[in-house]
Amino acid sequence: MQNKPDFLNKPIFFEKNRVGRVYTGGALFADFFGDDSTDGYEPEEWVVSSVIALNKVQKSPKEGVSVVKGTDIYFDDLLKEYKTELLGDREEFGVLTKYLDSAIRLPVQAHPDKAFSRKHFNSEYGKAESWLVLACRPDACIYFGFNKEYTKEEFKEAVAKSETDMDAMERLLTRVDVKPGDVFFVPARMAHAIGKGCLILEIQEPSDFTIQPEYYCGEYRLSEDEMYIGLDAETAIDVFDFSLYGEKAVEMGRKIPTTVFNEGGVVVKDLITYEDTPCFAVRSYTVTTTDTELTEKPAVYCVTEGEGSICFGDEELPLKKSDYFFLPASAKDVKIKAEKSLTVIACLPPKK
Repeated sequence: MQNKPDFLNKPIFFEKNRVGRVYTGGALFADFFGDDSTDGYEPEEWVVSSVIALNKVQKSPKEGVSVVKGTDIYFDDLLKEYKTELLGDREEFGVLTKYLDSAIRLPVQAHPDKAFSRKHFNSEYGKAESWLVLACRPDACIYFGFNKEYTKEEFKEAVAKSETDMDAMERLLTRVDVKPGDVFFVPARMAHAIGKGCLILEIQEPSDFTIQPEYYCGEYRLSEDEMYIGLDAETAIDVFDFSLYGEKAVEMGRKIPTTVFNEGGVVVKDLITYEDTPCFAVRSYTVTTTDTELTEKPAVYCVTEGEGSICFGDEELPLKKSDYFFLPASAKDVKIKAEKSLTVIACLPPKK
């Protein structure tokens, strides 16, 4: 960047960032984003992303990385050049946020923890993640944890069967019905799958590492590389923790939002705390009658309900459901206000 941008101390908005996946979905985006989305192969919106998607076929060399609205500036490049203004004393932001809408059940999968990623992917990030359910189609569900204790050999037998029996892997997991407002934390190494019919706000470590040892995603035949992302099958399957099963696993993942402030038309709730994971935290702000200053920064903020505006300096911009922005560390006196009611989700970086 030849000239220093003039938005480094303001809320930063981004262009639409739909990312290709091998599963279908996206129809629920039509209501949420107010666009003409239908089910297809771009069922994810990556929010304030500096991560490149690990896709077999990429739309561009930087598919997945967000572009600052009205510019050609990629967020990862902005972070490198203006780290202090954006992140303060942090070396990295360390969070990836997504909206995703699944029309089908996703493959049974697990994600690496940091130790596994260091050893096999030369990365400091695993992929712990959290889900906030925003909307549902009929019969929406997730699959969370094994339904009983399995051995690695039994698991491998189910993997083999999945080549001809598309329900073989699903039968290993616990089905959980979901509704809007449900919150789950998905620790690394937990077996899981998002079921059909879920519009989810996902906050996670900034990686795209997924081990999904199932031969099909809907009608799509997964390649060995898509199943095991470059590892041999024996090594990749070690990412699954077979001790996480039954109701204990479900209750480990289910989180009940906790109200931490309720005064003067402002309600603040903790959805995911640093006690749940040091990797990130998630907090909701619902504003009705009082302007509220956004003091948590750097952070990603996602508007999930209502309408209002955001004020900074002499500027005021409208906010509506589906808007999102990055609040740099150098931003000051940034406030949100509601027309009737406005809910904003703050996605916060790793605990220091």
